[in-house]
Order: sequence, then structure tokens, then C-alpha cells
Amino acid sequence: MAAWIRRRQGIDRLPVSLQRARLYILPTRTGIAFAALLLVMLIAGLNYANSLALLMTFLLAGVALVAMHACHRNLVGLRIAELSCEDSFAGESAALRLRVGTDTAQARFAVEFGIEAEAVVCTVPAHGESVVELKLSTPLRGLMPVGRVRVLTTWPFGLFRAWTWLHVPDRVTVYPRPVGRRAMPAAAAAPGASVPQRSGEADEWATLRPFRDGDSPRQVAWKAYARGAPLLVKEYTASAGAERMFDFAAIAGADAEQRLSQLARWIVQAAADGERFGLRLPLELITLDRGQAHRRRCLRALARFDAGVAADD
Repeated sequence: MAAWIRRRQGIDRLPVSLQRARLYILPTRTGIAFAALLLVMLIAGLNYANSLALLMTFLLAGVALVAMHACHRNLVGLRIAELSCEDSFAGESAALRLRVGTDTAQARFAVEFGIEAEAVVCTVPAHGESVVELKLSTPLRGLMPVGRVRVLTTWPFGLFRAWTWLHVPDRVTVYPRPVGRRAMPAAAAAPGASVPQRSGEADEWATLRPFRDGDSPRQVAWKAYARGAPLLVKEYTASAGAERMFDFAAIAGADAEQRLSQLARWIVQAAADGERFGLRLPLELITLDRGQAHRRRCLRALARFDAGVAADD
């Protein structure tokens, strides 16, 4: 069924406005039980020629029909404007943000967005937008496809379920897990520049910033956290001459995935210390630089790395 729906709808290029042709609707378990109750009431009313029982039966049946149309209309015209995916480390959850809205004067109530076992319910205001955040598990590194997103509603009475699927081509970049016990390579010095005496040493404290996934626990401002502040990370300004080149081939005695995890740990640590660092892979060289953009570029190179290249070497 999932394959047939995908062939029927194709790939969705956002923004997408949900139309009647792609919506499905069926009664829920509550709706089936409600229909069985109406059938019993109808049989009893006919058997005893009870006009009041028949009136109540037909009235409730009319309410059910109105609920069916309201449930279906709750999704018609709903606009999925944008999907953004955050990079993640393997073994953690990536954040997917959906921006949904409607251009009509009708608000959309209790609309559920789901992916895998994760589901979030939101209400979209009339002529407005809402942002929905979903969590996607990322067990392995690489470029992980988002797949399909479920859009569902049982509003207003839970008697019917209307739903559809979004098949988006977006992919999440999953970094290797930043683990490893090897010491960082020794820092080199540019001509005429001094090098810190111990690995990872920085000249002076610069600022505090919010904690991000992959940050080293030793950089956390634990004293501030104990005083009730949010989880913050200390950033330092490193010596201008401190430079490190992280080389995939220099990590001996480990398989490709273990090497990538060790490189990821070094990159995260060097970025937290504010050092200049570079990355050398079998088919790619990233020159020395510093900053969060450089950190992201190096980690994405590790995520895209083909382990078969290392095996061939």
C-alpha cells in the first residue's frame, strides 16, 4: 500500500497544498463502534415502532455525516510551506521543522504530523502559519533520507480519520559519533608564531554560548549551571600559530568507521577550543581554518565519506 501511494503521488516539492485527490478517509474504531450502536438503535426503533428512537438514530447519523465532511475539510487546502533538517550526530535525533499554514478563513484544528513513531499535534490559525518540530532517529552516519511524513486528523469527534503522506526528497546529514580515546595530533606553528605547550590549550577566555550537540563536557560552564543558568559552553581564543591537521591515514589500527569517529571527536574538540585545523581524507583535503562554518564543513565531509575508498587503499 505504501509503495502504491508513493507511485500515485510521486515526490512532493515544497510548498505543497493538500487537495482532495490525495486525501484518504476511513472511520476510526470509535466510528465503527458508533455505527454499530446506530444500527442497534435502528433495529430497536423499527421493532418497537418507537418514533423517538428512530428520530434520535437519524439525528445521530446526520451528526456523523457532518463530522465526516468536517474531518475531510480540515485538511483540504492545508499548505506545507517548508521543511528544514538539522545536521545530527549518529545515535542522536535530528530535528525536522515543518512550516505549515492556511490561506483560508478556516482554522485547522488538531492536525497531527508524524514521522516514524514520532507525532506532534498542532492547530493552524486562520490566515496564519505554525511551525512543527519532529525528531528523526539517526542510527548511522551518512546522508539519511527523510522519507515520508504523515499528515492526519480525527477532528472533530474522532469518528473518522483523514490523512495523507508527504514524500519529500530532503536528506539529513548524519555525522559520525564523536568518540575515541586517542590524543589529538601535536599542534604545528606558523613561522614566527608560538604554540601552546599542551594539547588543546587556548590563550584566553572569549565568551559563553549555548550548549550544542557534540560539545566537549570539559568546556561546559558547570559553575554557572549550578547557579541555575542554562547549559553554557566556554569558548576561547586560541594562539594564532596553533594549527592541527587531522589525517585519516595517520590513525592506524582501526577500521574506517572508528577512524571517522575519532576524527569527529578531534574536530569537535578543536572547534570548541577555537583552534585552526584542517582535515585530510583519501580523496578530499580541507585546508586550515577555524569557526563553526569550518567545523560543519569538516563534519559533513566525514558524513559523506565512502568507507569503500579506505578499504581499496
